Amino acid sequence: MMRDMDEFWVFGYGSLMWNPGFDYEVRSQARAFGFRRSLCVRSWVHRGTEQKPGLVLGLDRGGSCHGVAFRISPEHWLSTVDYLRERELVTKVYVERFVPIRLSGGSTVRALTYVVDRSHRQYAGAITVTEAADVVRDAIGRSGPNHVYVENTVAHLREMGIRDHWLEEVASRVAAVSSGVTAP
Repeated sequence: MMRDMDEFWVFGYGSLMWNPGFDYEVRSQARAFGFRRSLCVRSWVHRGTEQKPGLVLGLDRGGSCHGVAFRISPEHWLSTVDYLRERELVTKVYVERFVPIRLSGGSTVRALTYVVDRSHRQYAGAITVTEAADVVRDAIGRSGPNHVYVENTVAHLREMGIRDHWLEEVASRVAAVSSGVTAP
């Protein structure tokens, strides 16, 4: 799969941005086209359970997505793919893909990423901010509370100068309800 490549890049759009879990040589802001960041995956493992699913991000069709690209050194290619498959493909809701991304310097490379499988039963599709906030507020999985995942993602996007208004509104509503303030 990777033997013919000169470089190996991974594109992260959610928790991989702030918690990659693998060694890398270069970290760069990047943008994938034809996909958008979406809180569209019912999490049965990391941020919820099958009985009380959480919501995590997936790359869904349409638009573009700002995220982070990581260049992996050749000696870590196989271990990185093994790690990512164990992390991302636990319930097979994602499809492993190489997609073109534009790095912050302007060059285009192909990067490994994980796109949501819209036919999978964990695909949540388009949901409202209120529905998402209700799920995120109370779900807890193996990797911790769902609201921490959303808050960390929003915080890291802001640090990078990336605004995701829909995700920010979900985080705001979760925080407002948790603190007893009525959300607008």
